[in-house]
Amino acid sequence: MTRAALGLGGNIGDPRAAMSEALIALDKGPRIAVAAVSSLYRTPPWGRTNQPDFLNAVALVDTDLGARQLLDLCLDAERALKRVRGERWGPRTIDVDILTFGDETIAEEGLQVPHPHMQGRAFVMVPLAEIAPAMIVRGRPAGEWANALDGSAVDRLEEPAWWQGRR
Repeated sequence: MTRAALGLGGNIGDPRAAMSEALIALDKGPRIAVAAVSSLYRTPPWGRTNQPDFLNAVALVDTDLGARQLLDLCLDAERALKRVRGERWGPRTIDVDILTFGDETIAEEGLQVPHPHMQGRAFVMVPLAEIAPAMIVRGRPAGEWANALDGSAVDRLEEPAWWQGRR
């Protein structure tokens, strides 16, 4: 089994519900299990700033799938939740990114692991450090990356059980 970290986010429609549904769908799969989910955070938009705030979280999953297969499941979950890919860094109902895949480094068309910009984004590193502070990302623990970033605009909204309200 490989432990992977997934970044989840969205800022239009009901992103909390979309992220919860994506996690539930992934967790129901026979070859993937959600191991941990961070608290839910509200964060300002990154890249294109003239849009609504985002909700973000990070999940750890255990899987015997390959990274490309996991990516395909993440994209299937996005499509099932009506994700429309428009402009880069634009508004979205749901986004599910593979942040890490074990200790692998992958550079393929459409799949870069570790995620190429994750260590510079507080909306990724703060929730990751909450659930896996010792996880090594590009030679440093996630907790160190998070502490080095300005996380003042990353507002914790709900405890980690936010996604399993149906259980």
